[in-house]
Amino acid sequence: MGKTGYRLLAYISLSLGVAGIVLPLLPTTPFVLLAAWSASRGSPAFESWLHNHARFGPLIRDWHERQAVPLSAKWLATILLASSWAFLWWWQSPPVVLVITGLFFSGLVIFLFTRPTA
Repeated sequence: MGKTGYRLLAYISLSLGVAGIVLPLLPTTPFVLLAAWSASRGSPAFESWLHNHARFGPLIRDWHERQAVPLSAKWLATILLASSWAFLWWWQSPPVVLVITGLFFSGLVIFLFTRPTA
């Protein structure tokens, strides 16, 4: 992926992160972190803007400096993952799908809660 692809990914990710501020089921934190990562590869000016932004800057700096995630983001991710798995169960997904997604989602929650809290 070239600079244009990274730049586009950064803009799309930030757009989704901003939408997550007002949409309760769309998480903000992962999209902002993805935007910062992709901006660092595609647009130094956009990366600088993100790092200096009043709302997103502290989140990005916490992740870069300590790999810290806000407690609210950890809990929101946990609730959304559990809801997603429950939805799969309710729709009677095949057992193999339930096991694989359950293991994957559990791994994500463990990863999140082993990170420092911002």
